[in-house]
Amino acid sequence: MHNGERSLAELDKAVTSCRACPRLVTWREGVAGTKAAFRGEAYWARPVPGFGPPDASIAVVGLAPSAHGANRTGRMFTGDPSGDFLFRVLHEVGLASQPTSERLGDGLELYRTRLVSPVRCAPPENKPTPAERDTCRPWLAEELTLLRPTLRAIVVLGAFGWQALLPVLAAAGWPVPRPRPAFAHGAVLELDDLRVFGCYHVSPRNVQTRLVTHAMVADVFRAATSVTASD
Repeated sequence: MHNGERSLAELDKAVTSCRACPRLVTWREGVAGTKAAFRGEAYWARPVPGFGPPDASIAVVGLAPSAHGANRTGRMFTGDPSGDFLFRVLHEVGLASQPTSERLGDGLELYRTRLVSPVRCAPPENKPTPAERDTCRPWLAEELTLLRPTLRAIVVLGAFGWQALLPVLAAAGWPVPRPRPAFAHGAVLELDDLRVFGCYHVSPRNVQTRLVTHAMVADVFRAATSVTASD
């Protein structure tokens, strides 16, 4: 830590106390315990910090916590079908210690990889507003700045994350082209020492319709891993 910067652990702690978006605060707290499968379970019901080591070489950018996933468990991409899919892939390609992520304290470790999100609170219908995305942007910007010394690849899950990420990278000094490139599965941006990979989101809808498959996502992560391995 230098030049007055806070550490990633300090940033994570600060994220969890944010109440900047009234609609999201109301939703994340009010939805807790409303799903029959989890009734009576204590919910996290706060903003969700990033998850993974502070010297990660790969970042994974999603959309936002889900109401009964990360909003329940307190860990990014944990406790819902999207997370179940993602962690099986991460384990297969050697970036996670186990193929399941159930809750805080379950023994899971990520290797060289950190999960982040443009919006840190669960939004109604999984749809943050542009204003909520922009209000939350400084958290992502600071997190990527802290990761910058070791960050070499970013896997972006879905168009929302792509559109939220590129302005952050541009403002931080990475040479993002103008006009900004459109999202596509398999897209790769080369930004000096950073590679940005587009990947369809691993949502249940995308998986069920086979817009995205396990093999497709694994291929993207293997490409990202190969970039960091050759660094």
